Amino acid sequence: MSDPAQKPATPSLLSRSTSAFTIGLIGFLSKVFTDSLSRYQVHGLEEFMDLLEQRRDPMARKRGLITISNHISIIDDPLLWAFLPFRNIFDPSNMRWSLGSYDLCYKNKIAGQFFFAGQVLPTHRLKHSPLGGLFQPTMREAIRLLSDAPLPRPSSFPTNDSHTLFHPAIPETDPFSAPTVPYTYTTNGSDIWPSPSSYTSNRHAWIHIFPEGRVHQRRTMRYFRWGVARLILEADECPDIVPMWIEGYNEVYPEDRGFPRSVPRLNKNLSIWLGKNVGGEIANPFLDLRRRWKDLVQRETLGSHAPDLELGTLPEVLQHGQEAVELRMECTKAVRDAVLEVRRTRGLPEEDSEAGLVETWREDGVDKQGTGKENDGTLFGDG
Repeated sequence: MSDPAQKPATPSLLSRSTSAFTIGLIGFLSKVFTDSLSRYQVHGLEEFMDLLEQRRDPMARKRGLITISNHISIIDDPLLWAFLPFRNIFDPSNMRWSLGSYDLCYKNKIAGQFFFAGQVLPTHRLKHSPLGGLFQPTMREAIRLLSDAPLPRPSSFPTNDSHTLFHPAIPETDPFSAPTVPYTYTTNGSDIWPSPSSYTSNRHAWIHIFPEGRVHQRRTMRYFRWGVARLILEADECPDIVPMWIEGYNEVYPEDRGFPRSVPRLNKNLSIWLGKNVGGEIANPFLDLRRRWKDLVQRETLGSHAPDLELGTLPEVLQHGQEAVELRMECTKAVRDAVLEVRRTRGLPEEDSEAGLVETWREDGVDKQGTGKENDGTLFGDG
């Protein structure tokens, strides 16, 4: 556990106000669209809202929260959060963080400031940048957000990415600089972003993730990427994990939409199924996976490395070693199975048993750029 006295309580008033305004405005517009211009249903809302209410006081939180869903439109987020009341939308400390594609959300300084204010972390994708992958700086920041992490320090572990180091803020170039900003981080060696995990108001935060990594406009899911496994295995406490299934957003923003392409389609049926919490303290497969991960970490870092291992930072053997890779694969499958269970609750038929394998999608263009169609005609997108 971190000592709160070592960390500032909240970001600067300017930063908090900017985030509250940005998230609140987009949330308001999303509510107008879904409530007035679409037909909207949410299932399992009461239990999820009870969970969020329990998390209202950051200092009372015991663990982070991860929500996970299929990804069927580039506007899934923010539209899917329109069901949240305004008291949540205007409270950045109790709103979701997400991982946003650097090549889409951070194309320029203005776009980057907007998305960061909207609590979207800058994330590189390997097919667009060699800086992407499981061990990029933003993954470390996400793990720390889910935790009660002490202020970071430069890691002494050798890595193949020197940009994992945190450093004091540089007010001249930090777009959200303020005297209270103690740490920032860089994703590529030249950009500088505040480290949200450096504030006690963000301890044990909420992160939403689309593990498919791209839009897939069909009632089946692609294979899941392994980043979600790092979040679950490496957070200081087992996060609450709420799987979700969403439908209809692909009709609002279909990948093959014509003119006017930028305008969402109206009067569509939107549905969200919120599953039960499969994480936290209750008996679940993730507790055993985390126990095995901790055993592996202890074995592999026993000795000279032990004092240097910091939350979110891994030596080579825990990045690419066979046992570490197999644990991530098993954890990712358990996450996908949890989303599939919500899909069954929705009443959809069982999917093909091979749908969750990367090999199933390779022929259809796992490395394709942009948007297009898979061999069966399913629309996919790069968002």
